Amino acid sequence: MRRTVFNEDHEAFRETLRAFIEAEVVPVYDEWFAAGQAPRDFYYKLGDLGIFGINVPEEFGGAGLDSHKFEAVLYEETARAGVQFGGSGVHVLLALPYIKMLATDEQKKRYLPKFVTGEEMWAIAMTEPGTGSDLAGMKSTAKLSEDGTHYVLNGAKTFITGGVHADRVIVCARTSAPTAEDRRHGISLFAVDTKSEGYSVGRKLDKLGLKTSDTAELAFVDVKVPVEDLLGEENKGFYYLGHNLASERWGIAFGAYAQAKAAVRFAKQYVQERTVFGKPVAHFQNTKFELAACQAEVDAAEAVADRATEALDAGELTPAEAASAKLFCTEVAHRVIDRCLQLHGGYGYMNEYPIARLYADNRVNRIYGGTSEIMKTIIAKDMGL
Repeated sequence: MRRTVFNEDHEAFRETLRAFIEAEVVPVYDEWFAAGQAPRDFYYKLGDLGIFGINVPEEFGGAGLDSHKFEAVLYEETARAGVQFGGSGVHVLLALPYIKMLATDEQKKRYLPKFVTGEEMWAIAMTEPGTGSDLAGMKSTAKLSEDGTHYVLNGAKTFITGGVHADRVIVCARTSAPTAEDRRHGISLFAVDTKSEGYSVGRKLDKLGLKTSDTAELAFVDVKVPVEDLLGEENKGFYYLGHNLASERWGIAFGAYAQAKAAVRFAKQYVQERTVFGKPVAHFQNTKFELAACQAEVDAAEAVADRATEALDAGELTPAEAASAKLFCTEVAHRVIDRCLQLHGGYGYMNEYPIARLYADNRVNRIYGGTSEIMKTIIAKDMGL
């Protein structure tokens, strides 16, 4: 089926990106995988390529575009090559929307030029030990000093993607206690400089998948955060977090679809080359039927992902539609990748094959950004149930 979501500019970007991946990432990716993270200087290369500035206004060094379609191309091309760009995804997909939505002109002048070049990598710290998806239950606090010049931040965060290399982290913390009527009240957002005294990076977490994405625990002990680094208004953080969930869930949905598409590509190539009982594995009817079924599911996921992309760019993607796209695409990817790994036989279980890494990487898609169960709750509520 002919796609209409991309134009000539997107395809030109795809060619540039594919060449970059082949030259700069594929030859060293096994080293990144073994190290458990991409090297810090790789992010400067992404900055030079213009990856970080696509949606940043021109006055701050970006391209000034207002579209997620280039990000979509990025998802497809990294999945196609069986690689990831470390923890840089959170820099653009999660952190940038908050800067654009909440930062003052003065803050944008300080933050965005370094954001574009990769000189300052950003992450976002929401989840705390023991709270999981219950963000309203966070215990981290930020108390305004007596002279009103800074906040004093105390607490801990976990599962922070990009947390090892981050130069600034958007930290969610309580500036006021929750009220009896609204336990979500009192959360604020801060752009915290990771070089601040009292800020520390704990363990680099050993994950099942996403091995090249640095994920860490963070701790804050009397960290002084200048009032100039408060993002938005005090006590409205929970509202701000909810505002960007649709774009976050779109990213997970599109990334999952791209992984499923890549899995079919890997499996097709493998069964055409692998010989069993004197014949290519692709010769057997079961192989053909399995791949045909997988392709049909990928076609459906592509349609859902593309529709969500168009809606997001138009500013019309609702929370329920984003939840539906995430639920569908991540469940499709789960089924397709599992079946494609099965077609690899024992080799599919070896990390030297991209399908094995893809299998592990994909599993978190049904957890982060809101679990599949939460997506179903959102969809059911929208249905009036």
